[in-house]
Amino acid sequence: MRKGEIWFVEMPGGIGHEQKGLRPVILFSEVEAETVMVIPLTSNVRALKFPHTIEIAPSIENGLKSVSIALVFQLRAIDIKRIKNKIGVLESADLGEIERLVKDMLQL
Repeated sequence: MRKGEIWFVEMPGGIGHEQKGLRPVILFSEVEAETVMVIPLTSNVRALKFPHTIEIAPSIENGLKSVSIALVFQLRAIDIKRIKNKIGVLESADLGEIERLVKDMLQL
């Protein structure tokens, strides 16, 4: 498991707008202490109205089947036991834009 990979994970039950259930995520860190930072994806393009989101087009490399929105503002840590199946790898340009959004969001 490496930063930039896209996997299906079982997200724990959420409240309100938190993503939950089996869904694709972008790994945003290497594994540390049996946890990894993830950014959930959604196919709901209306999510682009929120700050710190980015549209990811499907490609052979990333393995996505439809346009997906990376919900950078929902960056969170999960236990690696929740990780199920690898889908693909994010293109470097998309990963770079996500890194920029995280820095902006966290005011780094």
